[in-house]
Amino acid sequence: MSPGPLARRGLIVTALGASMTISWASSYYIPAVLAVPMAEDFGLSPVWVFGAFSMAMVISALVGPWAGARIDGAGGRGVLMLSNLVFAAGLCLMAAAPTPWVLFAGWAVIGLGMGIGLYEAGFATLAGIYGPEARGPITGITLIAGFASTVGWPLSGLMLATWGWREACIGWALIHLALALPLNASLPRGSRTTPSPTAAAENGPPPSRLALSLLAFVFAASWFNATAMAAHLPGLLREAGAGSAMALAAGALIGPAQVAARVLEFGLLRRFHPLASARLAAAAHPVAALCLVSFGGPAACAFALLHGAGNGILTIAKGTLPLTLFGSAGYGARLGWLNAPARILQAAAPLAFGAALAAWGLHAIWLTAGVGIMATVALLVLRR
Repeated sequence: MSPGPLARRGLIVTALGASMTISWASSYYIPAVLAVPMAEDFGLSPVWVFGAFSMAMVISALVGPWAGARIDGAGGRGVLMLSNLVFAAGLCLMAAAPTPWVLFAGWAVIGLGMGIGLYEAGFATLAGIYGPEARGPITGITLIAGFASTVGWPLSGLMLATWGWREACIGWALIHLALALPLNASLPRGSRTTPSPTAAAENGPPPSRLALSLLAFVFAASWFNATAMAAHLPGLLREAGAGSAMALAAGALIGPAQVAARVLEFGLLRRFHPLASARLAAAAHPVAALCLVSFGGPAACAFALLHGAGNGILTIAKGTLPLTLFGSAGYGARLGWLNAPARILQAAAPLAFGAALAAWGLHAIWLTAGVGIMATVALLVLRR
């Protein structure tokens, strides 16, 4: 590739990665900081706010296939720009909410934004621009957006401490309008993967139901484990015998481990088929669980590094595996359907694993380890 197209690709990946970072930081990552003050303002338990967030994830699952089909036909630029407007509207609705019901309505609007503005939409946009060559750009935007929590949590906390939770929501809405919207507006128009009989023929026979079902299960399993660990990792590590300081330090390693694994995928692992790296990544969490059960608290950091690395590569696999296995025709809609069960199971993960942790203590890890083993087996069944 000549320097001109290469530089253009870098600009596109940087713009989309930055806008994805804002979208993740202002939706998926704000409950950890703002849920408690939101609930206190209305005299509610924080459980209600997290329940509203779960509702938003279910809504995103329902909207995803439509967004993917729209991107297949017209490209992702317009859909992503719309997502910024929807996110801003939901955040403003929450900021102005006079009652809990209006707050929940704001979360519902946020769910619409998540359905059209997170990774699935970004991956489909890149598939529309680059077709089968989108693996590198997909990895690139996950490298950038992997810092969403690193950026989002401190910024949300700063706005909360300085102004309050309502003003923090307004602040994120303004960031969408002033920064993310222009970044998405800079993306190329249109798509080169518009579904057509010719395109479908070029992509070979349609994928089997077994292959689609296996891949949908893998995505659901990886999202379940990632969300369960995000919600309960410190408590799990304390059950293993780690002190509070060690548990928090280990938890802080997950983000860097994810980014390091994505750098590895961008470099060394690009030489291999995405199935090979996905199989290794799916096996990482069960191996980490075995280490934690065998060695207890001293293995907390090793657990976090293995889990984070596996999760980092599986995030990329959610975009690259459907593209590599099934082709680019109809990629966006297919990706939306493949990830719909994952979003729904993700919404249930904190409650399900929390109940297991309360009942079984450290041995609750066998729940996610078993899910990880089944995902690994499903990937082994899949063929190139």
